[in-house]
Amino acid sequence: MNKAELVHAVQKSLGHDSTKAQAERAVIAVIDGIKLGLKKDHAVQLVGFGSFKVSTRKARVGVNPNTRQKMKIKASKVVRFSAGKDLKAKVK
Repeated sequence: MNKAELVHAVQKSLGHDSTKAQAERAVIAVIDGIKLGLKKDHAVQLVGFGSFKVSTRKARVGVNPNTRQKMKIKASKVVRFSAGKDLKAKVK
């Protein structure tokens, strides 16, 4: 499912009174809320769905597969998602 399909599903879920623009604003608001929460608190938990966390990857040495030269890879932050119990049950 891509973003347009998600917007369509949200519009369908909201009922006949909602427009595509309202559904799209709702989807964007949720995504922006998750981004803001990760930026501020480094964790967002949606009960029944899952949780997003910011993790730190350590700096490491990698190898360029073309030249086989070793290179330093800087430390970075990544977002990790852990599915909740209800989501796991739906996917099975």
